[in-house]
Amino acid sequence: MSTFSRSRFLPRRDFIAGALAVTLVPTGVRAQAAPRRLRCSFDGQVVTYRLFDNPTTRDLVSMLPLDLTIEDFSTNEKIAHLPERLDEGGLQPFDDEKPGDLCYFLGWGNLAFFHGDYRFRGDLIRLGHLEGGVAPLLHKGRYPLRIEHVE
Repeated sequence: MSTFSRSRFLPRRDFIAGALAVTLVPTGVRAQAAPRRLRCSFDGQVVTYRLFDNPTTRDLVSMLPLDLTIEDFSTNEKIAHLPERLDEGGLQPFDDEKPGDLCYFLGWGNLAFFHGDYRFRGDLIRLGHLEGGVAPLLHKGRYPLRIEHVE
């Protein structure tokens, strides 16, 4: 048996070196960070969203560009159905809901473009918020929708 006794904890310099390595080496998440903005165009209307960085947003961005259909739903939102469900890893409660939010609805797997007041019910993942006013979203009807990232 050795007379040298090793601590069961990492030496401080090894801990610091490891911490620096983690912050300096890009991980898959950092290397695939979502574009910061998203543009949605329909029937001559254009809206731009500033995106939040979460797994659901990154999954949506990986599908871009998208050609979908946007339509009115209820009195406070437009919706667009996606070709496939998104990663639900971005789900977290929020209590500062406001018109202009872009959300993913877990129930149907669709995008919700809110132009009026709404409440978080545990089935929405917030993806981003509208830059500018909600007026373009008040344009009633069902239209082809193009979603693409903005450089």
